[in-house]
Amino acid sequence: MTKLIDLSQEIYQGMPVLPIQQQTVIFPNVSHEDTKQKLGFEFATNSLIINEHVPTHSDAIYEYDPDGPTIDEMDLASFYGPAICLDVSHISPEQFIMKRDIKDALKRSNESINEGDIVLIYTGHYERAYGKEDWFTRHTGLHYQAAKWLAELGVKNIGVDAPSIDKSNDKKYSGHLACREYQITNTENLCNLGEIVNKRFLYIGLPLKIRHGTGSPIRAIALLTEE
Repeated sequence: MTKLIDLSQEIYQGMPVLPIQQQTVIFPNVSHEDTKQKLGFEFATNSLIINEHVPTHSDAIYEYDPDGPTIDEMDLASFYGPAICLDVSHISPEQFIMKRDIKDALKRSNESINEGDIVLIYTGHYERAYGKEDWFTRHTGLHYQAAKWLAELGVKNIGVDAPSIDKSNDKKYSGHLACREYQITNTENLCNLGEIVNKRFLYIGLPLKIRHGTGSPIRAIALLTEE
């Protein structure tokens, strides 16, 4: 038996956006009434103005490495494959997720990390803070050594249920620094990770093929196989 878990945030006008980012705007392009009158058949479409990094999204390596591939140049295998979700939701937003925290979470999961895996990290931030004032300003994130350890194990994509894999006040951008050094992507603004904690599943989060894109919104899902 298979079960599909949606890990993607809703896209809507007024959604949380950093001050430096384009606000999400959704507006009618043509209405049912317009097309029925002009074409004799009714259909409707909307237009969207959206930042590449606002909703649930993956980063192109180019975002943090000007010599790295843009999103349209990256191997789709980076966004698809076997995955696990580790629980670090007990860690305070004031603290980093340390290497030992990841190791402890992995031990509790009774799983292992294999080369080519995707690792999602459940911090609980989405449930605690989405839509609130501290959504962007108070969340935990990966210490450099934690991100480096995952990368050295062969992890190809690190995902988190917060606006960034970096701690909110980390001026070194430690998680992204490790991703740049090891040329791997990361995925941010996930949700519903509590439903897949300590489980192994197939992850799918394919980006749009945006020419020269620095990243892309995705529809992230976990495909669980249950007996």
